[in-house]
Amino acid sequence: MTETVFLVDDDAAVRDALGTLFRAEGLSVRVYESAESFLANSPLDASGCLVLDLRMPGLSGLDLQNVLCERGTLLPIIFLTGHGDIPMSVRALKAGAVDFLEKPADPEVLLARVREALAQDAQRRTTRSEQMALASRFARLTAREREILEQVAQGRTSKEIARSLSISPRTVEVHRSHIMEKLGTDSLADLIRLGQLCTSGTFPPSS
Repeated sequence: MTETVFLVDDDAAVRDALGTLFRAEGLSVRVYESAESFLANSPLDASGCLVLDLRMPGLSGLDLQNVLCERGTLLPIIFLTGHGDIPMSVRALKAGAVDFLEKPADPEVLLARVREALAQDAQRRTTRSEQMALASRFARLTAREREILEQVAQGRTSKEIARSLSISPRTVEVHRSHIMEKLGTDSLADLIRLGQLCTSGTFPPSS
């Protein structure tokens, strides 16, 4: 998926200047004159980062950030505004913004922040892809295998697991072998790590 800098600003001159700056650096850019336009024309799973004005007619930049959070859109946001203040910047950063820069921002600083945001988004997507792949493999486990995996993740031995489930250690070993095959791991250390991820619910459900 192509990473894009989404630029939302009601000032046409700012859109033109920043669009030119980003494109000169070889970045893909899409510009919008309002938060409403962005919401109507950008995909929910947009890849890249959002450079966002704070005060605009209609929805403000903070309003748009709230909407995206409610929708589960995790696009990294860089606020760029001529009307910022400390409470606004604190609110934006607490809600997950990458940075809060005042206009006119130093081009090199802005470009550095944009590249950081793009790298952050790329890493997040890679992690999410890995988590969803693991969730899909976890879904293949039987109920008994999940019980055993949970205890493996807690560091229990085959004998301890066998006693708690009233089965033989050999049966536990057979189940563990099947679990390792289904999860795609060949070491106990990896099985414990994956088991901790699976049983902690830290990955999204497979769909």
